[in-house]
Amino acid sequence: MNIVKSTRRFEKWLHRHTSVVEPDLQLKHREMAESPFKFLRATFYRWAQKWPELCPNLSKAPAVLAVGDLHVENFGTWRDAEGRLIWGVNDFDEAWPMAYANDLVRLATSVLLAIEESKLRLAGKRACQSILEGYQSALTVGGRPFVLGENNTWLREIAESELRDPVHFWKKLDSLPRVRGKIPRGAKDALQHLLPEKDLPCKIVQRIAGLGSLGHPRFVSIADWCGGRIAREAKALVPSSCSWMQSSEATPGIQYQTIVDRAVRCPDPFVRLRNRWVIRRLSPHCSRIELATLPVKRDEMRLLNAMGWETANIHLGSRSATREVRRHLKRQSDGWLFFAATEMLREVKQDWRAWKKSGEEG
Repeated sequence: MNIVKSTRRFEKWLHRHTSVVEPDLQLKHREMAESPFKFLRATFYRWAQKWPELCPNLSKAPAVLAVGDLHVENFGTWRDAEGRLIWGVNDFDEAWPMAYANDLVRLATSVLLAIEESKLRLAGKRACQSILEGYQSALTVGGRPFVLGENNTWLREIAESELRDPVHFWKKLDSLPRVRGKIPRGAKDALQHLLPEKDLPCKIVQRIAGLGSLGHPRFVSIADWCGGRIAREAKALVPSSCSWMQSSEATPGIQYQTIVDRAVRCPDPFVRLRNRWVIRRLSPHCSRIELATLPVKRDEMRLLNAMGWETANIHLGSRSATREVRRHLKRQSDGWLFFAATEMLREVKQDWRAWKKSGEEG
């Protein structure tokens, strides 16, 4: 099945699970054509198809509750219950029980694409090794969250360079169009649930963000409270694309809350799954970190090592699988992660070229 047929079938499935925002879906199609890096981020459904075919042995590795759609821009910051700034994986829309190697290979593939597009400045083989070293180190010690305080000043400097100025942040949110039609009851209830006061007057707007979830309804509630602005977002969730691939009624449902609760993590107390909507606080300190916003001076190897470590933090939530994962890792040959990522890289670029040629982005 080629990329065009795959996309059409997936989107037909998507329409059965949520009220798709068609203009956003068309925007996603255009974004997919812009670069292989954006294409990878937007098409986890295609990855779920091709991964078992191209990496059959790795796809049968010990299973964990995995991120699924892991990539180098799926990391960000938030505030925990103590008000501390935390860094880690930012999105779990595609969480699913699958081989632990999926997350590592997909992260490494995104790094190789970022290197090709000059978003990162380092050697591919060494980058993959750095990811793997971080992952293995975290498994050995049982993981540890990244609190950006006295122990991770280097990472705080990277993250804080991206934290948006409050004036700019709120100006951007205020520019979003107000919702004119009817707001789904589930979204409205979810947003109300997360506000600090009942019946707080709010403006509800529509927001376009991300790539993989473009087309999913997304609403933001903005209000004035105690002398400042606050915002809450509700995004419609559907089961992972892996569910589409399995085509079975007996598959697990949305795993977002489960993976967050199980991971070695300082959770964001404002992230919750409610009525098939994931709700979260939006603020200048709660944001995804894009490669374009990283400071010029940064230790990229150390950052990738941290990404590998954080991947293990997530996988350690599947405690019964940890011993088998470590055993499987020891049996792998040198350079296995780079080799697998290179195989997937070729396929992603081939699909991207086919998508551009098809004209479907128009």
